[in-house]
Amino acid sequence: MDQDLIEKQILLLKKRFENNKIVRETVQWNNIEAKLKANPKKCKALSAMESSGGEPNVVFYDLENDEYWFFDCAIESPLGRRSLCYDDEALENRKQNKPQNSALNLATQMEVEILNEEQYTFLQNLGNFDIKTSSWLKTNDSVRKLGGAIFGDKRYNRMFIYHNGAESYYASRGFRACLKV
Repeated sequence: MDQDLIEKQILLLKKRFENNKIVRETVQWNNIEAKLKANPKKCKALSAMESSGGEPNVVFYDLENDEYWFFDCAIESPLGRRSLCYDDEALENRKQNKPQNSALNLATQMEVEILNEEQYTFLQNLGNFDIKTSSWLKTNDSVRKLGGAIFGDKRYNRMFIYHNGAESYYASRGFRACLKV
């Protein structure tokens, strides 16, 4: 990623940070910008989050580890990351009508993590997300070994966590990413 693109990405993130007061009271933008400029690889991951429709924003500062957490803050699950089954095992097991990719594989390619249930709950406490869509969530091994995976959404002003076969995929289900900088 060239320096000009990094600067454009940082400027977009700064504008979003200033317009959304998620953590503005406790975090200074200059500190975030310095970390981003020192980590071009993280800027590339944020650019991938952005280009796939995620609208990443800082939602949390982990003081203990000195990390800023960026989550996808688009109202609906990112459009460029929908119609995916959960992981590559599910993709390979699917006999017909295979999707283009899996959520975990795409997250790996983007160098991000899929939100887990705790992170998704945190995000939903910040606003109303996935009102018309749903998002795959990091699924523990005990559920995954049985063929399932979990996803979340918000309906009726309430967050729900559900299960589904990991091989399933829908035009309205994607995944939300987390990147720690």
